[in-house]
Amino acid sequence: MSGPVLETSKLTMQFGGVKAVNAVDFALMEGELRCLIGPNGAGKSTFFKLITGQLRPSSGRATYKGHDLSRRERHAIARLGLGIKTQVPSVFDGLSVRENVWVAASRRYHGKAANAAVDRQLERVGIADLQHRMVGQLAHGQRQLVELSIVLAQEPSLVLLDEPAAGMTQKETDRLAEIIHEIHRDHGLIVVEHDMAFIRSIATVVTVFNRGSILTEGPVAEVLSDQRVRDVYLGKQVAA
Repeated sequence: MSGPVLETSKLTMQFGGVKAVNAVDFALMEGELRCLIGPNGAGKSTFFKLITGQLRPSSGRATYKGHDLSRRERHAIARLGLGIKTQVPSVFDGLSVRENVWVAASRRYHGKAANAAVDRQLERVGIADLQHRMVGQLAHGQRQLVELSIVLAQEPSLVLLDEPAAGMTQKETDRLAEIIHEIHRDHGLIVVEHDMAFIRSIATVVTVFNRGSILTEGPVAEVLSDQRVRDVYLGKQVAA
């Protein structure tokens, strides 16, 4: 078996006297779907921001296929093959859905190939019927799907999603789970989430964050039955 494609070594983010991420060692294999879970404030979103260039680590490093991510800008990280979707949709409200996705697709394709890539991703995510709507007029869940289409249009090898189900209706969340399973056929994924029902619908392996460190990781059924994991979600203090 080949080695991990994404790794962190002693990755740390300190804000004043608080270590939001504390010496985290993490490894993701090629094509793997990994869910990062934990209660609010556990450090999972800060960890996500460190590996996607939104924050610079206080110490330690993150690498993707041997490339050090720790000091790279977000656009340079994307060029390595990482597709990044943040919590708040990053879209152009004054453009149509199709125009938003075309801007992303045109970074990789030209002419008819770019238009074909747009068609492919709009169909894949299930928003082709919205393609001529202005993004600024869409509901939150629809905007989330527009940004997901934008990420996929750049054909990343690894897709990173930070709380993609946040603010979605149950119907939208169910559809998102289907989309993630479909994406996983061709892409590795890291999904940061705290919605346990959603995690159960998509996860195979999960990593649990607590107080800035990894509490445990493993098969989803095993991890979610761990009493320590249940305790941290109830706000109890546990030993790592």
